[in-house]
Amino acid sequence: MNAQTPNPNGRELRISVTDDVYDELQILAASEHVPAEEYAARMLADDVARARFLTGAGEFISEHAAGFAERFGPHATGDKAA
Repeated sequence: MNAQTPNPNGRELRISVTDDVYDELQILAASEHVPAEEYAARMLADDVARARFLTGAGEFISEHAAGFAERFGPHATGDKAA
């Protein structure tokens, strides 16, 4: 994905960053042998996936913590589920 050939299955997102941030982005992208735009898209997708995972994990813990505590006992340092 780059400015010349946008991803036909995705959305285009235009953002502004400081020169320092863009320079660092170019260095990181070069180390992966990809264009800066593709590297930035990967970073953004990874951050969104991480946020989804953490939200799901938090919901799972909220929903199932009491059941785990009943079955396996409370955490050794307090009354919370392990």
